[in-house]
Amino acid sequence: MLKNTNGFTLIELMIVVAIIGVLAAIAYPSYQRYVIKTKRTDMMSEMQNIASEIESRKLAQGSYSAISAGVKTDFATAYPRQGTQLYDVTITDPLVAKWIITAAPKPNSQVIKDGTLTLNYQGIKCRGSVCGTGKEWSE
Repeated sequence: MLKNTNGFTLIELMIVVAIIGVLAAIAYPSYQRYVIKTKRTDMMSEMQNIASEIESRKLAQGSYSAISAGVKTDFATAYPRQGTQLYDVTITDPLVAKWIITAAPKPNSQVIKDGTLTLNYQGIKCRGSVCGTGKEWSE
């Protein structure tokens, strides 16, 4: 009398676990790079917003010296403002026509290896030592 049983053998389950492990080992680093790139993109967007605000305040007030203190108070802080802060933002002190916005990664944050981001009054972007007006931040 042989009884027919249905199910998986231990070897079949071990093969499935091994396949899932290999897929996870490949996918996780890609996911981490994607997360870091997303956080960098958010910071770049914030820096563009700060630059626009500097120029619009300058047009409204007439000079950079008139807006210097307000810009520092409002924008030279840690970002993102909500959640885990990843970057410390500084703006040229004193604020002059040739301003530079710098976003330095906070120590021990997940973006520390991503490099410092800068944006200047001419729209030149730098990430680490690579500068230009194109895709320097995103690559």
